[in-house]
Amino acid sequence: MSTISMLGRRAALAIFGLAAGGLMLAGVAVAATSPIANQDGVAIKGFDTVAYWTDGKAVKGNPLFKHSWNGAEWQFASAANRDKFAMAPEKYAPEYGGYCAWGMTVARPVQPDPTQWRIVDGKLYLQSGEGALNNWTKDVPAAIAKGMENWPKVKAQ
Repeated sequence: MSTISMLGRRAALAIFGLAAGGLMLAGVAVAATSPIANQDGVAIKGFDTVAYWTDGKAVKGNPLFKHSWNGAEWQFASAANRDKFAMAPEKYAPEYGGYCAWGMTVARPVQPDPTQWRIVDGKLYLQSGEGALNNWTKDVPAAIAKGMENWPKVKAQ
């Protein structure tokens, strides 16, 4: 086989490999990040997002008190909390769709640990664990700004 045809064959294989790899990457990109952190369609692991305000703590919701919003099922500890959420979901829903706020500073959609949280300026931020919460609270304004910058990019992934 001549050098030219061997180079042509290698170039064709390389182009084919890049194209196949690009298609695989495109397939990943098409599967956009869910707008709400959920497991099996249940938002924020079934915790009552209204209770952070009303009870000042993380409270597990009850599947009997649920509301569908933004592609996920939200569970609540009471009918009253469900109704509050239904009237103003944007007020009670956590920032970044409930994904870990520290993870969002590095543009990573990490599932939350709803027992690790903070309310800052009337907005709820969940973390993936105590370490994430500790890192995030070192410079809250910078972490929030970086998360807000990254969230649109993460949602589009």
